[in-house]
Amino acid sequence: MPAIVLVGAQWGDEGKGKATDLLGGAVDYVVRYQGGNNAGHTVVVDEQTYALHLLPSGVLTPGCIPVIGNGVVVDPGVLLAEMRGLADRGVDTSRLLLSGGAHLITPYHTTVDKVGERFLGRNQIGTTGRGIGPAYADKVARVGIRVQDLFDEKILRQKVEGALEQKNHLLVKVYNRRAITVDEVVEAYLPYAETLRPYVVDTSLVLNAALDRGAVVLLEGSQGTLLDVDHGTYPFVTSSNPTAGGACAGAGIGPTRISRVVGICKAYTTRVGAGPFPTELHDDWGEFLRKTGGEVGVTTGRLRRCGWFDAVIARYAGRVNGLTDLFLTKLDVLTGMDKVPVCVAYDVDGVRHDEMPMTQTDFFHARPVYEYLDGWWEDICGARSLDDLPPAARRYVAAVEQLAGTPVSAVGVGPGRDQTIAVRPLL
Repeated sequence: MPAIVLVGAQWGDEGKGKATDLLGGAVDYVVRYQGGNNAGHTVVVDEQTYALHLLPSGVLTPGCIPVIGNGVVVDPGVLLAEMRGLADRGVDTSRLLLSGGAHLITPYHTTVDKVGERFLGRNQIGTTGRGIGPAYADKVARVGIRVQDLFDEKILRQKVEGALEQKNHLLVKVYNRRAITVDEVVEAYLPYAETLRPYVVDTSLVLNAALDRGAVVLLEGSQGTLLDVDHGTYPFVTSSNPTAGGACAGAGIGPTRISRVVGICKAYTTRVGAGPFPTELHDDWGEFLRKTGGEVGVTTGRLRRCGWFDAVIARYAGRVNGLTDLFLTKLDVLTGMDKVPVCVAYDVDGVRHDEMPMTQTDFFHARPVYEYLDGWWEDICGARSLDDLPPAARRYVAAVEQLAGTPVSAVGVGPGRDQTIAVRPLL
C-alpha cells in the first residue's frame, strides 16, 4: 500500500490534525516528518480537546503507531512532558517510535533563538523562540546533536563542546549573555537516554518494511506550504520543508512510495507571525473570523491574522506539492454572511497576477482581486453529505475546487471528529 502525505496548503493551522485523526482508523502508521514543537494540532475526540505539539495526531487513534521521523527536531523535555500529559488523560503513548536520526533541540538553541529574535528588532521573523531554527541551522552546519548521540556520552560531550565553541562567542560577544558550559548541557541531557531508549528505532527501516507488507502510512507535515523554507514567503518561513517533497527526506522513504498528496486548507485564510498576507483583514470581518473560528495558536497562544480565501495560494500549493485532493476545513465559520469574498488574483502595481508573483517585492505589493459568492445563514454543523448543505454553501465548495484546480475530497463543518463531509475516499 503506498503512502499518503498530508500537507498544509496555506500558512499552517489549517486543521491537519483533524484530517490525520479522521484517517487514523484506516491508517497503520502516522509520521511527523519535519518541524518541532513550534507547531500544534488541535484534535477533538468525544468532546475532549487535545493539543498536540510534537506527537503525531495518530497517537489518539487506538492501534495506530505514531512515528517521529528523522526530519523532526526534538526537545526531549517537551516530548516527554507531552507524553505524560496524554498518559494522564488515558491516552496510550507507548507505541511511539522515535528516529535515532532526529536532531535534538538544546538549551543553547532556545537561548540563541530568543535573544537573536530580539536583536533583530523591527526586522523580527516572528519565531516561537523554541530553538527550532537554530537546531536546523546546526543540522545543516553539521554541528547538530542527534537522538542517537544520547547513547554515547563521549560522542555527546564532543558534539556539545564543538557546538558551544561557536555559540558561546555569539552569546558573549554579540548578545552580551553568559556562556553555557558543556557540563550543564550534558548533565541535563544524558538522563534522557534511558527514558527515550525504548522508543528509539531506525524509523526509515520500520516504515519501508511496513509499506512492503501492505501497511498504510500517513505522512503528516506541520506548518504549511507558504512557510516552507524553499517555497514559502521567505524569510518569513519555518526552517524546514513542510511541502510534500520534504516528506520523503524527513521520513526516509522514496518518492515512488507516495500515491496521494492531500492539501488541507481553511475556507478562509490565516497566518501567525510576521510576513506578507494579501487578503488579511484589519476590520470587523477579520475579528469575526478570528472569534468564530477560534483562531488562537495551539502552541504559542498568539492570535492568528485572518483573511478571506486566497485561490492564488491554493493554486500555488497544488503546484509545488502535486496535490491530488483538497480537504476544506471550517466551512461552518462562514455561516451568517450575505456575500463571501474570494481572492481570485492579485493586482501588483496595476498588473494582474493569476499565479504567485515570483519576487518577494511583488508579493509584498500584491493586492487581492475579489469575486463575491452568495453566503448562507443555515447551520451546517450537522451536514454529513454535500446534499445536506444549503445551495450557496455547495456553490462555495465547487468554486474553491474550480479556483484551486484540485478536487475537494472532504469538507469540515465543525471541530468534532464526526463533523466532516466525505466527498470521495482518501484511501
